[in-house]
Amino acid sequence: MSDLRHLGVIADGNRRWAKEHGLPSIEGHRQGLKAIERLVNGAMDAGIEFITFYVFSTENWGRSEKEVSYILKLAETKIMGYAEKMQARNGRMVILGAKDKIPPKLLSIIEKAEKLTEGCDGITVGFCFNYGGEHEIADAANIALEAEGEITPETIRKHLYHPEIPDIDMVVRTSGEERISGFMLWRSSYAEFMFIKKYFPEMEEGDVQMIVDEYHKRNRRFGK
Repeated sequence: MSDLRHLGVIADGNRRWAKEHGLPSIEGHRQGLKAIERLVNGAMDAGIEFITFYVFSTENWGRSEKEVSYILKLAETKIMGYAEKMQARNGRMVILGAKDKIPPKLLSIIEKAEKLTEGCDGITVGFCFNYGGEHEIADAANIALEAEGEITPETIRKHLYHPEIPDIDMVVRTSGEERISGFMLWRSSYAEFMFIKKYFPEMEEGDVQMIVDEYHKRNRRFGK
């Protein structure tokens, strides 16, 4: 089993991949879903316990109405089927993000998908959807203040989205961009970072082992 316990993936480049192939941007998102399945397969083979994908940020609502509508419809039609696949492989699926703005129908599907796989104890696959790192910390701080009476690192951590998910060991961003765009700011405070030039739809199962190999070359000191 790999000691890379939690892999975070900023899934970037779907639209640019589509443009370079003369396809509409929505096709890039569709191919991105296939890449997710390949990377989850690779993560399972590598013994990774948690893999979290950044798929839709709080800022992404600012994209064209057509694109946002397609992404929401894609999520509506694919989430349950993917949850069923995960359940069959003893995998758990969770969605991390704020519930505001998510249409009621999609929110209901998300809740059913999480419920379906909650008893599985294999790999946990997380999807950051309507997610912003600053929003997560602010939400956790507000809950901590009300529930605990004080804001400390410990009380914030207790109230993050799905607090049972551990800190990230390695954050990978595809498409050649070298920024984190608010991805899991709390959990990535001591993460290693790797930036890959491939667009997200080009990612393959074998790329996970390449990421694991790179991780093993790093010397993590955690400030010590």
